[in-house]
Amino acid sequence: MPRIIAWTYSNYLRPFHEEPPFRAAARRFPGAVRARCALACTALSSIAVLLSGCALHAPAVDRASADQVRSSRQTDPQAGSRSIQAIKHIIVIVQENRSFDSYFGTFPGADGIPFKAGQPTVCVPDPHGGCVRPYHDPRDKNFGGPHGSRAAALDIDGGKMDGFLTALSIGRSCTSNDVNPNCGSGEVMGYHDARELPNYWQYARNFVLQDRMFESTASWSLPAHLFLVSEWSAKCTRPGDAMSCARALQQPAYPPDYGSHRGRGRHRIAARPDYAWTDLTYLLHVHHVSWAYYVFTGSQPDCADGDADCAAAMLSARTPGIWNPLPYFDTVERDGEEKNVQNIAQFYVAARSGSLPSVSWIVPNQRLSEHPDALVSDGQSYVTGLINAIMQGPQWNSAAIFLCWDDWGGFYDHVPPPPVDKNGYGLRVPALVISPYARRGYIDHQTLSFDAYAKFIEDDFLSGQRIDPKTDGRPDSRSVVRENEPQLGDVSRDFDFSAAPRPPLILPTAITVAH
Repeated sequence: MPRIIAWTYSNYLRPFHEEPPFRAAARRFPGAVRARCALACTALSSIAVLLSGCALHAPAVDRASADQVRSSRQTDPQAGSRSIQAIKHIIVIVQENRSFDSYFGTFPGADGIPFKAGQPTVCVPDPHGGCVRPYHDPRDKNFGGPHGSRAAALDIDGGKMDGFLTALSIGRSCTSNDVNPNCGSGEVMGYHDARELPNYWQYARNFVLQDRMFESTASWSLPAHLFLVSEWSAKCTRPGDAMSCARALQQPAYPPDYGSHRGRGRHRIAARPDYAWTDLTYLLHVHHVSWAYYVFTGSQPDCADGDADCAAAMLSARTPGIWNPLPYFDTVERDGEEKNVQNIAQFYVAARSGSLPSVSWIVPNQRLSEHPDALVSDGQSYVTGLINAIMQGPQWNSAAIFLCWDDWGGFYDHVPPPPVDKNGYGLRVPALVISPYARRGYIDHQTLSFDAYAKFIEDDFLSGQRIDPKTDGRPDSRSVVRENEPQLGDVSRDFDFSAAPRPPLILPTAITVAH
């Protein structure tokens, strides 16, 4: 039976309770396609997982033809940063754990899954024999795959992008928590299209789809969120000393209530982490630019250090964690700006009243995040509600919404990430630009990462000042200024500031998904 998901404004203001205990990762999936081979979740798992597998489907026919979708390969827009100040409110909406190909791999005009005569031309080797091709997955609930730094290296496999099924074998103790970054179900080759993602595809048809947005770091959620707000993921050895910090691709300092110490007792985490390096809010504070970080109360997944046996961690504006790291930054505490980390209810109030700050980040809870095993439809409805709130508010005509997913979640993607430094780039993730000035139906093929968001914010509000230890007035030990990397594209090219602002596109938040 179809399942109808509907959210109203009041639903968003009602905080969600804790999630129920996570289900076991090792399970048998029905699916519309049959497996040719069995995959083991891990060597230590006691239950075999049958991979839903190789019967192939051609991509769904989308209502927008490829001719209707303009591409940056066809045009070279020159919307310069001289007009960027038309954007007075930047909102970064961060969802969870999807690769570009898993959401937009069959979108017309995008650099998606290679097809020939209606069949995918790629077939990823299965270490248990044979190979598996990408297939349409109509299910609302997915379980993904390993998505830590080791999994990223296996998936990428030196640029061959053929290790996604091999990576499933690195999980451990994957019997009690199926959302751990080192666990997976074996359905990582599935993809969705407009049938499961009607609103996301509508946004792509009407605004800007970025098909070369790479995660800033080849790792999981905590490093990704640290990069989103600070352009680095590090661990510091001396509290308050920014020069004592060194890069940490997989294991930056964990929140004290997080990780396996709440389960089996290994790797106890007792101390509050100290993120002493410079973050973007420091520059915003110095330049008197308002900001907020909105958090949806609930829980968050992923266990510390790849362990699977741990309870879900609490997430709220007053409970810092992997999706809410800013309260652990020295700059936020010293600038007295902990109050800027707020409950999601404050976002809706600000959007309705026209009091959104200059820069906003918005993070969900597990239930609304699209992080496996959360329902895709729940996340899509929630995001639509966020965007509708902005569009229906008085600040729409000066707003830019950047919608992204923090990491690839173990799902297949065929584009090798370009190297930038020892942290990344990571794998491709979906990303959209939604604004009254965004180019209509435009696909941006520039090489991008979350660093491009920071660059846009800095160009718009900080006169181009970067998080640069040589010039920002607060030295730290990072060796790379990510925003200045030559290969990084410029998202200002996704806008046409010479045009009149476009009216809102209000989409329904009731989404029907067939199981």
